[in-house]
Amino acid sequence: MTVMSYLGAIGAAQREAMEADPSVVIIGEDVEANVYGTTGGGKSRSDKGDFLQMFGSNRIRNTPISEEVIVGAAAGAAMTGLRPIVDLSYSSFLYMAMDQFVNQVAKNRYMFGGQASMPVVFRSAMFYGLNTGAHHSDRPYPMFMNVPGLKIVVPATPYDAKGLLRTAVDSDDPVLTFEACILWGTKGEVPEEEYRIPLGEARTVRRGDDATVVAISSAVPAAIAAAESLAEDGISVEVIDPRTLVPFDTEAVIRSVQRTGRLVVADPAHRTCSAAAEISAMVAEEAFESLRAPIVRVTTPDTQIPFSPSLEKQLYPSGPRITEAIRRVIGQPTSMPSHGARDMDQLATQAPR
Repeated sequence: MTVMSYLGAIGAAQREAMEADPSVVIIGEDVEANVYGTTGGGKSRSDKGDFLQMFGSNRIRNTPISEEVIVGAAAGAAMTGLRPIVDLSYSSFLYMAMDQFVNQVAKNRYMFGGQASMPVVFRSAMFYGLNTGAHHSDRPYPMFMNVPGLKIVVPATPYDAKGLLRTAVDSDDPVLTFEACILWGTKGEVPEEEYRIPLGEARTVRRGDDATVVAISSAVPAAIAAAESLAEDGISVEVIDPRTLVPFDTEAVIRSVQRTGRLVVADPAHRTCSAAAEISAMVAEEAFESLRAPIVRVTTPDTQIPFSPSLEKQLYPSGPRITEAIRRVIGQPTSMPSHGARDMDQLATQAPR
């Protein structure tokens, strides 16, 4: 094992994949100078030129600043024998290529009767929590969960970032992996040898008996903090990181809820039609008889993300908000101030859209 940053783990996965398979290529804006992480306007150029020297310009290609062109070119390359890893920078930029994603990438394997595969990975970075304003702070993974044919990955640790990316590159179906930039600098132990994490296999981060918390992306460390805080009061919380949203490990969540009888879902995306909403519906359909309290969602209100740091930091799931939600489902009084989790969740139904 070696200690590696989240961003470094992504770079390691890309390097291993390119060394193992000559059909793996990297394309995107400014990737010739930076392949360890999404460029985001020149950020994270910690390995400038190294990949280009190792693999050459035939396998690492800069593209025009046009997401529609990038995604379309990647789809064509994937259907004709390559396995592209596409760096799309900000997740908010995926909207510019919606027709390519929905009508080409997601549908072509089906439309061609399986004669052509679509082995392509699209990396993008969610820059929320960094005061980048409404145009750059989206967390759009729930939107793509609604498109049949796309696999959705949301790694929360360096270990998962590397293992899931290796699996994604091997997949013959398109995979969208969403990276929370606030996790890029986090570090953790990662095996030095190659390894892969199956898609659709959740990770039980922490065992517990009193309540289940399903946490997505950057909500995972917040949920861990909440569980550790509540443990001091004798409350045992189980934390589950689904790691992938499509496919989703429904069985792991159902088993946990059947044992604890309570569910909190922490999701940084907007509340309406969120991953949290879908997970809540799954549990309500398949484990309703096990619930001892209503399901509680801790999400971002349905409002545009403000540029103001003091306003933005209140919106996303946090340790205190998740703690308050857990106390609610187990029937304990809370000590949150008037603008705590309950008010933020109620704000979701009041905020302009």
